[in-house]
Amino acid sequence: MSAVSTNTTLRDRVSELMPQAHDDLAALVACKSVADPRQYPAEECLKAAQVVIDRFTGAGLQDVRLEETPDGHPAVFGHRPAPEGAPTVLLYCHYDVQPPLDPTGKAWLTPPFELHERDGRWYGRGAADCKGNIVAHLTALRALGGELPVGVKLIAEGSEETGDGLERYVPSHGDLLDADAIIIADVGNFAVGVPTLTTALRGYAEAVVTVSTLATPMHSGMFGGPAPDALIALIHMLATLRDADGNTTIAGLPSDGHWDGVEYPGEQFRSDANVLDGVDLIGDGPVADLLWARPAVTVLGIDCPPVVGSAPAVPAQARALVSLRVPPGLDAVRAQEALIAHLRSVAPWHVKVEIEAESPGQPFSAATGGPAYRTMDHALEEAYGRPVTTQGVGGSIPLCNVLHETLPKAEIILLGVEEPTCLIHAPNESVDPREIEKIALAEAIFLASYASAH
Repeated sequence: MSAVSTNTTLRDRVSELMPQAHDDLAALVACKSVADPRQYPAEECLKAAQVVIDRFTGAGLQDVRLEETPDGHPAVFGHRPAPEGAPTVLLYCHYDVQPPLDPTGKAWLTPPFELHERDGRWYGRGAADCKGNIVAHLTALRALGGELPVGVKLIAEGSEETGDGLERYVPSHGDLLDADAIIIADVGNFAVGVPTLTTALRGYAEAVVTVSTLATPMHSGMFGGPAPDALIALIHMLATLRDADGNTTIAGLPSDGHWDGVEYPGEQFRSDANVLDGVDLIGDGPVADLLWARPAVTVLGIDCPPVVGSAPAVPAQARALVSLRVPPGLDAVRAQEALIAHLRSVAPWHVKVEIEAESPGQPFSAATGGPAYRTMDHALEEAYGRPVTTQGVGGSIPLCNVLHETLPKAEIILLGVEEPTCLIHAPNESVDPREIEKIALAEAIFLASYASAH
């Protein structure tokens, strides 16, 4: 059968499977699989894991089972052996989700753990991140049926949002997970209908900085003026992390990186990021450069006296959590060292400064010249009917570096259903079912054709 007729058949099969894809996603979304027993019972995660086990067993994988990981949250593993001489593909996804983040119950328009259709989209916590990607994997395998010319392995993580169990599991299980290509389905397209491969992930470096000036808070009427204000000192230090135009300005870190992939129009970014009307975007240069090719600093939180309940006293101590996103090409450890050195160098008035470094995560850059990448590029173009572009992701997936270190010969490909309007991690998360359909079709075409390209 020719490639054209094969792809047409797969397109029809995937289309016919979309009602089942809806049912698969509904079953997964119904599981309150937040991997934090302080918020939801651990049984909810196990319930989601069992759905994954049952559905992938039904889709033709063998010995689909729980694998214990060091943080106590099991992963689901399954496989189907490769024909003689054929390559193996490892499919990654995660079945845990973020909490609904809506203590009032008013932000969600429909119950977060029920799948609801509205305006052509499917709503529910995890509908995109990452249960929609699980369903894309499932639909691709179902479309292929018994026609699998490659080996397939599945690893579905149980604590991606809150833990590091799989990151610690992988190094000692390289033989189990060994593959020629790894499809990380935990990202998405630049926009609905725009086939996109993610080729870069920013790393991160964080530090908690504490400023102390007085043995105890002192009455601002009696001592304010010459008494050094710890909070103002901290604010002064934090203000030096960006210049007047909003560029990150940390001594020793370059801020002139350029992104060679997709352009990100400013107006589209304003909409995607929910920037308020009249508020400027910050930084000099194209949005894509600022977002994916340059370091970016954010103050995640400050400990200081609250407005309600504060006293007329000069603050004696204040602290902040500072986060630095690190683009490919920079080392996260050295970036963290530069951040800490910068903060110390700008502290005014000889205030006492203590800085606690959090564990950094390295950025990731995907190799794009191998047969798996070329095959997926073609598969996405076939599925979407338009050329493929590339993007970075501002967030981090530390597992990618662990997989690369453990399985250095495997090509790692990042794609998925999580385009910007999905509102992952926010109330009213949703997925466009057309994205599930097309990503599933692209993956099916890839699995059908990769062996001949390997």
